Order: sequence, then C-alpha cells, then structure tokens
Amino acid sequence: MFLTNIQIAQVIKLLKKALRDLPDPSVTLVGKKFKSPFLVLISCLLSLRTRDETTLPACERLFARADTMQGMLEIPVAELQKLIYPVGFYKTKALVIHGVCRDLLERFAGRVPDDIDELLTLKGVGRKTANLVVIEGFGKPGICVDTHVHRISNRLGYIKTKTPLETEFALRAKLPAPYWLDYNAQLVTWGQNICKPISPLCSKCIINSICQKVGVATRR
Repeated sequence: MFLTNIQIAQVIKLLKKALRDLPDPSVTLVGKKFKSPFLVLISCLLSLRTRDETTLPACERLFARADTMQGMLEIPVAELQKLIYPVGFYKTKALVIHGVCRDLLERFAGRVPDDIDELLTLKGVGRKTANLVVIEGFGKPGICVDTHVHRISNRLGYIKTKTPLETEFALRAKLPAPYWLDYNAQLVTWGQNICKPISPLCSKCIINSICQKVGVATRR
C-alpha cells in the first residue's frame, strides 16, 4: 500500500522540523549565498559523484578566483583542474566548465536558461542538474532526483520505481506542487545523515512510524 499525499505532507512537515539543525546540501548553500543561477550551475557540475564536504570548498576556491563565465574561460585548464581538485572526475569537469561557459556566452548571450529543456542542450548537463538549477538558481519548481531522492521516495513506500528517471516522472505525477521546491534538499540531507543507503538509522528517524521501509534489510 502506497503512502498517500496526506501522509507525505506529514513526512515533509516532520522533516522540515528535524532538518533545522542539519546543514543544507552544498548546491543549496551556493544558491543561498551567491544568488547566482550561473554559480548554482557550476556547483551542480562539481557536485556530480562528489561528496558535499569536497564540493563546497572546491566551489569557494573557484568562485574566489572567478565568478563569471568569461572569468572562468580565462582560467587555463590546468589551473582550473587544480582549483577544483579533488572533486570526482576533476580533469573532465574542468573541460565541461569551459564548454558550458563558452556555450552560454555564444548561444544564450551570457544568460543561464531557466527552462529544463534549454538547460539540457548544454553538454554535461543532465536532468538532475537541469532540475536543480531551476530550483536553486531560479526558485522555480522542479523535481531533482539524485540517489537519495530515488532511494528514500521508494523506501517510504510513496512510489515504486526502478530508475531515477522513472522516479522524477512518478513524483511529477504524484507529489503536490507546493512540495517540489524543497523536496530534493530535504531528502538529500536526510539521506546523508539518517536514511543511509545501508542500515539506515531508523531508531533516530522522526518519520520512522510512517515509513514503510521498503527494501530495508537491516537497520539501526
């Protein structure tokens, strides 16, 4: 039996209270601090397959050196790689950042699109990044699905999907629009701290009594 929207509303209300003392995800922090869709986009690219404790310092080093498209293009690739190291795939990401900056200047007149389909035309930008830029960069509703959102949405028993792409469209169809803006940040933070991939900390979880724990073999 799936969780209802009344139950998911309760989940979100409880999580909002519990998350007050936990740090926001790195991209959310970048959005709040810099209020720049461009820097949110760059932070998204850096965050891919990289933990938040590595992503945020890399963002701060890079943005202290350059915080505009032209400025980042003027950084030699070798220096850019050193600035963002040790994010995952830092050599490739340096090239992607240059490509994205060039593309934005040439095709979008230096403007970051606020439309998911337009963002997807940028090389290196997938649906997760596009949705997150729309949410954190522009404050517009989107459904960003990373490993935490995919895992927890299914673990709760709210949806039943096999891939992040299926999860995105299942949530678009079922999750009430007022919850879209905060859903990713809430579940990412909860997934990093409590609802871990293996042996989640159910005894410390504020939504333990609501969660159906689908697929959970062991828990603490």
